[in-house]
Amino acid sequence: MPRFEQVLQRPVVVLDGGMSNALEDRGHDLSDDLWTARLLRDQPDELVAVHRAFFEAGADVATTASYQASVPGLVRAGLSAEAAAGLIRGSVDRARDAADEVAASTGRELCVAASVGPYGAVLADGSEYRGRYGVSTAALHDFHAPRLELLASAAPDVLAVETIPDLEEAEVLVPLLDALGLPAWFCYSVSGGETRAGQPLRAAYEVLAGSSAVVAVGVNCSAPADVLAAVATAVATTGKPGVAYPNRGETWDAGSSSWAGQGSFDLALAATWVQAGARLVGGCCRVGPADIAALATTLRGRRRREPVGHPGPSA
Repeated sequence: MPRFEQVLQRPVVVLDGGMSNALEDRGHDLSDDLWTARLLRDQPDELVAVHRAFFEAGADVATTASYQASVPGLVRAGLSAEAAAGLIRGSVDRARDAADEVAASTGRELCVAASVGPYGAVLADGSEYRGRYGVSTAALHDFHAPRLELLASAAPDVLAVETIPDLEEAEVLVPLLDALGLPAWFCYSVSGGETRAGQPLRAAYEVLAGSSAVVAVGVNCSAPADVLAAVATAVATTGKPGVAYPNRGETWDAGSSSWAGQGSFDLALAATWVQAGARLVGGCCRVGPADIAALATTLRGRRRREPVGHPGPSA
């Protein structure tokens, strides 16, 4: 059985947190259009260090720094197409370096998820929180297909298709994922019970229900208060395990390239997501290693405290 399918058999799989804030906490300026992908070119060892920190905090899965990486974007930054492709494949290698290092010292079974961000992410204008890009389905296909093939060629354990704001983009992605044959989880970004593009969640998750590649479905980079309803709808609509990794509840300001407002990562909410069917739980932007350590302790401790014969939240 492939590694990720083995890990997915666990009652709860702890995901990592936000790569961007962890890098900023280490002193890196991520204000340019490449965002975390800049470190693939400039300081890849820093990516390994962040992946390692999340694994040591208790995460079972590292999500690569490929969310905002694309060959055209890296070429615009001055790289050749060949070098850009190598960096995208290298995002998987850097996460694997950290996983192998921690696994060797702990004996834990750890996974690497190759991050597949939406088309809007490479625009660096906040459109991943709006969707409705105004481009054709053919353009979306031509953007996603080569990047998916690049990431798949680096042999990640799973593809993390994340922060998708629009079911129309999902309709392009699902056939591509099914053709690749790698397992994938698929998460929308939501707001107030709809996709960011304003579509009903049930309709959005129906797009994923028949996919052979998509093995888990849910929500990420959304306010924690919006997660429970989205996970419940995702699981009920598709019959697949749920995924939940929200941001801290702040709002992204594309003009200043910063997060605004107040937020908190409430561990009490995480237990309700698991009860609703979430099998993979972690954090996204502004959620750091200390938060993941507390989450891992809470969720794993909760499982240990359940009495014998209790069916558990994911039964």
